[in-house]
Amino acid sequence: MVGASVSEEGNGSSGILPRKRRSATMLGLDVLDCPICNEALTIPIFQCDNGHLVCSSCCPKLRNKCPSCALPVGNIRNRAMETVVESIFVSCRNSELGCKWKSPYGNESAHEKQCNFSPCSCPVQDCDYTGSVYDINDHYIDHDEIWLLNDFSRGRSFTVCMNISDKILISREASTRSLFPVQCFREPCGVYVTVSCIAPPSPEAKRFSYDVSYTTSDGHTVVYKSPEVKRVLEVSYETPQDNFMLIPHNLLRGDLLELKLCISELK
Repeated sequence: MVGASVSEEGNGSSGILPRKRRSATMLGLDVLDCPICNEALTIPIFQCDNGHLVCSSCCPKLRNKCPSCALPVGNIRNRAMETVVESIFVSCRNSELGCKWKSPYGNESAHEKQCNFSPCSCPVQDCDYTGSVYDINDHYIDHDEIWLLNDFSRGRSFTVCMNISDKILISREASTRSLFPVQCFREPCGVYVTVSCIAPPSPEAKRFSYDVSYTTSDGHTVVYKSPEVKRVLEVSYETPQDNFMLIPHNLLRGDLLELKLCISELK
């Protein structure tokens, strides 16, 4: 369903009719979807002799028979609808969070999968705040007197002390203000330690690696070097399947973990 408003421009005294500029508002983008698969119509768009539309992907699946009237479909292109589809640009679903991106209809999902304004969840337990990565950082800073546990500089080692039962500790990189949840998981074979970064999977987001070490009860050191910190929109409390350090139970010095951690920016 489309609504339109018309405005006029021109010099009425010149004797020339003013040129009309028209603008339209699309009230429902579903009219631009294939009626068969409900996916966005993409060029080429086909129609049967009765004008029923089918996307190019559905034509061979339907054996080129229109499901509405059984006439052949797949040979006649609907150029008018193709022009309409080409003229529609859609704002990113994260526009309310600050994203200015607009893309042709049907192509927005490719951007949104990597949007730098994808909503992130605050990593602090029992906090349900959600916002862009920039909002999350500001939100955390506003509460740093309560929540701040570690402030560090990238490329420099720092000490992390956390109780295994707490499961999570938040570290913040000083210059980028990026938040790094440090998590531990007690499992039958030992304690898993992993580090992630609250950030969208955007090409624009900074990438980091990390080294973590733990001095065991017998004086030896367990070391793990991760080639890249996993970027997440929300902290997971499921035991990691990769990218972690394992400390066997017999090497623990009680329930307090004192770790040496170094987070470096990847170039």
